[in-house]
Amino acid sequence: QVQLVESGGGLVQAGGSLRLSCTASGRTFTTGWFRQAPGKDREFVAAISWSSRWTGYADSVKGRFTISRDNAKNTVSLQMNSLKPEDTAVYYCGAGWSITMRRTDYDYWGQGTQVTVSS
Repeated sequence: QVQLVESGGGLVQAGGSLRLSCTASGRTFTTGWFRQAPGKDREFVAAISWSSRWTGYADSVKGRFTISRDNAKNTVSLQMNSLKPEDTAVYYCGAGWSITMRRTDYDYWGQGTQVTVSS
């Protein structure tokens, strides 16, 4: 069983930046970030494979968000720049054993961290 803990959420003005971190209790293969806004389904944001050779991004965040990982620290980070009000959501870290962007393929989840972008 892998436990995931997110950190780094908060309130920021539009155009600002935040950096989210996800720390795992053990080794994970693919680690991804998803987000869920009120009344909406949880949607894919970005993911990265163990080797960092593969990364995937939702079209809505390409060019603004960057995912990276430090395997020595079991940590995956999401650098979010040029934030928009529509990025407001609870951001969840997920981990799974496939290289995938599908939410259902992720086996482990953190509790989430709130990101609020004011206009």
